[in-house]
Amino acid sequence: MATESAISSSYKKYAIRKRDPNPKSSALLVIDVQNYFSSMAKPIIPAINTAIDLCRRASVPVIFTRHRHKSPDDYGVLGEWWNGDLIMDGTPEAELMAELGRRDGDQVVEKNTYSAFRGTGLEERLREMGVEEVIVTGVMTNLCCETTAREAFVRNFRVFFSTDATATASPELHEATLKNLAYGFAYMVDCPRLQDAFSGKN
Repeated sequence: MATESAISSSYKKYAIRKRDPNPKSSALLVIDVQNYFSSMAKPIIPAINTAIDLCRRASVPVIFTRHRHKSPDDYGVLGEWWNGDLIMDGTPEAELMAELGRRDGDQVVEKNTYSAFRGTGLEERLREMGVEEVIVTGVMTNLCCETTAREAFVRNFRVFFSTDATATASPELHEATLKNLAYGFAYMVDCPRLQDAFSGKN
């Protein structure tokens, strides 16, 4: 499956407004890096792990999400839309990828729709942690990552969206999302940008 890693080496192509995340009030969201999505996630694993490492060194909390379904009761319209091709809990496809830089004790938010906020308690967790900004990474750029970013924005979180640590089914879909989010919802970042921001170079 094609990915967009070649066209997203820098946030600058998409950045309309420039701002750096504040490590004192940010959290990193790593969206759905699961075996089901391995074909599109593998090329960006190095960038995701770099973002994770940068955030850990800056004491930025790292939160993972995992998409799964337990019964037809929680499919909603997703079952119809994807013709029943869903990620079922308890299957290897539902597990987070082994290559992911995850540690024992890291928070994992379980979800059953595109948004990491809907019915998960994520907003409450972030508020309790004093988080005001989220950095979004993972898959798929135009589905769960985008929906989560938009939800974060309307819930009054400042959103930073990674251009090099997100991926989806095609470069066209990836680029369309980056353009849309940069226009009205999110500041674009990439790993070099995060490194500079957290080291105080910007």
